[in-house]
Amino acid sequence: MAEPGGAGAGAAEAKPKEKGKNKNKKKAAADDSELLTVPDGWKEPAFTREDNPKGLLEESSFATLFPKYREAYLKECWPLVQKALSEHFVNATLDLIEGSMTVTTTKKTFDPYAIIRARDLIKLLARSVPFEQAVRILQDDVACDIIKIGSLVRKRDTFIKRRGRLLGPKGSTLKALELLTNCYIMVQGNTVSALGPFSGLKEVRKVVLDTMKNIHPIYNIKTLMIKRELAKDPELRSQSWERFLPKFKRKNLKKRKEPKKKNTKKEYTPFPPPQPESQIDKELASGEYFLKERQKKQKRMQEIKAKQADALKKRQEERNKAFIPPKEKPVVKTKKASTEKKIDVEAIKEKVKNAKKKKLGALPVEEVKLKMAADEKKKKKKK
Repeated sequence: MAEPGGAGAGAAEAKPKEKGKNKNKKKAAADDSELLTVPDGWKEPAFTREDNPKGLLEESSFATLFPKYREAYLKECWPLVQKALSEHFVNATLDLIEGSMTVTTTKKTFDPYAIIRARDLIKLLARSVPFEQAVRILQDDVACDIIKIGSLVRKRDTFIKRRGRLLGPKGSTLKALELLTNCYIMVQGNTVSALGPFSGLKEVRKVVLDTMKNIHPIYNIKTLMIKRELAKDPELRSQSWERFLPKFKRKNLKKRKEPKKKNTKKEYTPFPPPQPESQIDKELASGEYFLKERQKKQKRMQEIKAKQADALKKRQEERNKAFIPPKEKPVVKTKKASTEKKIDVEAIKEKVKNAKKKKLGALPVEEVKLKMAADEKKKKKKK
């Protein structure tokens, strides 16, 4: 027989074991998070000859074609390219006849990844990236990404518009992206070349693809700015940032054109629709069926004459409309001039008499007498 309370004791023993397992899981999760976080200011040590003293076993090479318009620039800067690659013991050749660039490893090459960097360098030079920027790919903490955008949009006009949206007015949008991602971005033809740290390249690719999907880059720039501020706070590094990031809704969705005639579904009934009435049924209902042929003809003629009379009446009314005179505007009665102020006729007569006596431009009579007296006095004095 089983001892009483045996099952309960087993369950009690199992509980502490489960607790111990949970603690171990939490510790493991904490250790993993510590491993994932890179301490500030840490840099991976450079790959030297001591890491690979015997060099490479096989010779590797990569070739890239370049467009005709890049020929003059590549010819000019090719000595600088060869000098930069010779430091990593990689040979570079420029074929102007075929229009290609080739990079190959040598016996002295010790870094196996140097040929991959050299391949990226010639790819960037072919995509119109200047040598001063492209040569940065040879550094350990710099990578590149060439995003093909030509096949993402069907129509050429919409493609040009969206590509222009990525550049922004006077290149302001592109400059903002470069500052936020610490990457150099070059939009050329059907590709976008980006050069910078890995985290920045990831953001650049997302922004470029979203722009080609008709999502404006300003939305992604806003989220990048918020992320940049949140990254400065050490407490928020281990937390989710979803609550801080904005959620944009697409408001400019084109509504589906609704048809003019909507076919509304009728309610389902198990019974068939009623049978439409035939011509004979209609005649039986009206009593016309029992009339003679002569009477039927008379009825039809009466209906036709009634219709003709209505049509004639309407036509006559339309003709008579031209003879109906238009409504005249009501005549406004002018007010008679008020005769309250009486005219003084005698005063006017006196004025006219005085005016006749005076000559035009002549002096009055009193002034003339005064002048005559003054002249006589002067004559007497002279005598």
